[in-house]
Amino acid sequence: MATDFSYPDAAAKAAALPKEFGPEKMSLSMGPSHPSTHGVLRIQFELDGEIVTKADPVIGYLHRGDEKIAENMTYNQFVPYTDRLDYIAPLANNMAYAIAVERLAKLEVPARCQAIRVLTAEMARVSSHLMGLGAFGIDVGAWTVFMYCFEEREKLYKLFEELTGARFTTSYSRIGGLARDVPDGWIQRVDAFTDQFLPILDEVLSLLSRNKIFLDRTVGVGVISRSDAIAYGLSGPNLRGSGVANDLRKDRPYSGYEQYEFDVPVGAQGDCYDRYLCRGEEMKQSIGIIRQIVKNFPRGDWYAPDARKIFAPPKEKILTSMEELINNFMIVTEGPQMPVGEVYFEAENPKGALGFYIVSKGGGVPYRMKIRSPSFCNLSILPKLCVGNLVSDVVAILGSLDFVMGECDR
Repeated sequence: MATDFSYPDAAAKAAALPKEFGPEKMSLSMGPSHPSTHGVLRIQFELDGEIVTKADPVIGYLHRGDEKIAENMTYNQFVPYTDRLDYIAPLANNMAYAIAVERLAKLEVPARCQAIRVLTAEMARVSSHLMGLGAFGIDVGAWTVFMYCFEEREKLYKLFEELTGARFTTSYSRIGGLARDVPDGWIQRVDAFTDQFLPILDEVLSLLSRNKIFLDRTVGVGVISRSDAIAYGLSGPNLRGSGVANDLRKDRPYSGYEQYEFDVPVGAQGDCYDRYLCRGEEMKQSIGIIRQIVKNFPRGDWYAPDARKIFAPPKEKILTSMEELINNFMIVTEGPQMPVGEVYFEAENPKGALGFYIVSKGGGVPYRMKIRSPSFCNLSILPKLCVGNLVSDVVAILGSLDFVMGECDR
């Protein structure tokens, strides 16, 4: 008698098992020490083979407590802490916080200060997207893109160092102004960077936009519908990639953004590929804004006339004037005196909408502060977004979301 070595298919075998025995699922922890999680993020997966059936993001490993720290120091002392939120774009963080406090204090900064802030914020946007694109490239196997992006980002960091004295944690914006004016020849060097950057950017994007491997890894993967993007509070390129043309620089202009011509790129499918395309086009639009500022760079003061009651006077005045010495002593020890009130301000940061809600009871220290970090909101969709995808797709999804755990775990 011949022996039958055929096996029933998986579905029939599972159906034949008693009810207490079902298809076995595996629990897999991805992170928190994992290159594709872009920081200390852990995702606890439930897997059916290679398919994700459940995803539980675990955050809080940094446990920074920035909001409570802000309530125990003066308004000026908190400026360096904003560098550590989205530490890929500290210049943009400084600007958002400074504008929030200025609105509380009812301060208006001059046109030159506004122009420099917008210029540095758009440079930070290009730097952030280069970092995101380079890391995304490595996630899906494109090492060459990473090298191109980091070479251009290094050029920007040299310009940041010339302006602020630091490459990474800049602490450049001040409440009521800036730490210092731009150095001689710096604007011309920024202009020279934009001229050489656009051809290189086109070459970098050409390495990915029609690359078969990149298309297979991103097209139709990690699709976020328009309704889901709005419901989960997404912002920035992750929201615009789903077809929502929302950009605070256009919708609620600040710091003179209404003076500049630029387009808001939006996607159609809401997949990883659309989010990549949006960031690539945003860099081109940012270069356009920078060129407009360079062409019509305003003269005048780089701080508000009333801001001397908020940040320290020049050192030569402190050493030669008793009034300025007393003013400096009061600012350092008690902080700038703010009126009673509350304010909320959102800025269009590279990762999305960065908001500061400040409650003041008077004095030099905020009574309460709440930070609306875009990465925290953007990651909230992960439990829905990962389900039904392969584990390898999750790597591409995380790269396309371009988050930073520094502001997520604020």
